[in-house]
Amino acid sequence: MAFEALAVAEDAGRKSLADVAYESIRDQLLTLEIKPGDLLNDDLLARKLGVGRTPAREALKRLELDRLVKTYPRRGTFATRVDVTDLSFISEIRAQLEPLAAERAARVATPAVRADLRAILERVESFDVAAASVTETLQLDAQVHRGIYAAAGNPHLEDILIRYDNLATRIWCIVIDRLPDLSRHVHEHLNLLRAVIEGDEARAAELARVHVSGFEHAVREALFKA
Repeated sequence: MAFEALAVAEDAGRKSLADVAYESIRDQLLTLEIKPGDLLNDDLLARKLGVGRTPAREALKRLELDRLVKTYPRRGTFATRVDVTDLSFISEIRAQLEPLAAERAARVATPAVRADLRAILERVESFDVAAASVTETLQLDAQVHRGIYAAAGNPHLEDILIRYDNLATRIWCIVIDRLPDLSRHVHEHLNLLRAVIEGDEARAAELARVHVSGFEHAVREALFKA
């Protein structure tokens, strides 16, 4: 996912420049296009994005809150390291909160929100994992999870889950080329989305829990085989 000023300019009509800069840099951090330990120069980022230094700096401040970058006095801002030993801590939190979000989404989602989730479901159904790039696969995964987080209708829960899903995604990227059945992981979303759309709270919660547990197990297996 390259920095493209044109794409930023198109998005800027719908979002603030700081929001667009944040999302562009975040996506490159998540896919490890910006590698752990890389220096992020706000002036260079601003030029590549076609925005001013202020939006770029605001984006980096937000990314530091997300634990995706770290700023050191007189040294600069760097992409944080990906520590696979954090997997158990991240999974522990997600195993509690992902089912909560799925259960709540199944209970409170409006008809309009359920229609949005149905559109995501259709994208998953038609998604060709074998032909897709890593970035496209990660984008689809993020659409599913963020769609459910938003559907839960609790902005504080949504913020926490997005943050930890981002950290999990960076670990996933380390092993994604070693996962034997990526299509299974992607298509697990189908039943989860259906449960939320149909308002089946208990099933939605259980499928979310199993999905998080399966993700952790798959990553550990891939790391063990490395």
